Amino acid sequence: MKSEETYRPQIKRRSARHRIRGVDYQVSEWGDRSRPLLVLLHGFNDTGSSFQFFVDALTKDWFVIAPDWRGFGESVHRAQSYWFPDYIADLDVLLDLYSPQDPVRLLGHSMGANIAGLYAGIMPERVQAFINVEGFGLPESNPHNAPANYRRWIEKSREMQAYSTYQNFSQLAQRIRKRNPRMAANKAMFVANLWAEQKDDGSVVLRTDPAHRLPNAVQYRRAEARACWEKITAPVLVVKGAESDFFSRAAKLAGPHEIDAFTAAELIEIPGAGHMVHFEQPGALAAAVEKFLT
Repeated sequence: MKSEETYRPQIKRRSARHRIRGVDYQVSEWGDRSRPLLVLLHGFNDTGSSFQFFVDALTKDWFVIAPDWRGFGESVHRAQSYWFPDYIADLDVLLDLYSPQDPVRLLGHSMGANIAGLYAGIMPERVQAFINVEGFGLPESNPHNAPANYRRWIEKSREMQAYSTYQNFSQLAQRIRKRNPRMAANKAMFVANLWAEQKDDGSVVLRTDPAHRLPNAVQYRRAEARACWEKITAPVLVVKGAESDFFSRAAKLAGPHEIDAFTAAELIEIPGAGHMVHFEQPGALAAAVEKFLT
């Protein structure tokens, strides 16, 4: 792809740096600080800056922030392991920086939605509204599998497996479009340049810390997540992509009434979108979010 095929943002993004719990966090900012705050939380292997298409589609004036989680994007961090509670604690510090007094509007996608959902139940007084985009948790784990799971984590940790290397940004953009076929080519190129960096030999590598490839040492405990969800007091909008199988898989694994764990949750479906709703249908997502929030 040529440079002129790269998406051109409509709203300028600023980059802020904050030291959060020992990590140099990169936080994308859009809009004037005097406007209502909207916090966007990205999913696994994504970056906060890739919410650009969604931000450009908003029709109201917001002050939008989106961090790159530790070890993703430009929040450069190298660790032996990553623990989910760290993301929750990082979010708490971030919100104290941007809104120390008032509860906030949280939108999370996938992993980011799972973090936000837990936080909204742990700290309900800090959340004014929660938009859950394709964040349905994982299947309940079997405690009898714990020995094998710990062993797998130890063995995988002995030799950290690197992410794939790409010949150039165009090759990565093609990979992104393959996973998100309804995404425009210029947007895929834009995201490729956010997700990766070019080395001296011209090759392109993801900015993500390879330690994220390790299996989680601690098995997912859905009952604990559900206990947190049940403490949410903020209104909740649950968004699923019509072409995504994440929701159907979650319902099959967790039971048809799992969505009831989100107090007074409203569920909507975005046509023509897979899991990465903010990539494939940012306009429809922005319209649904603004309708819910206003």
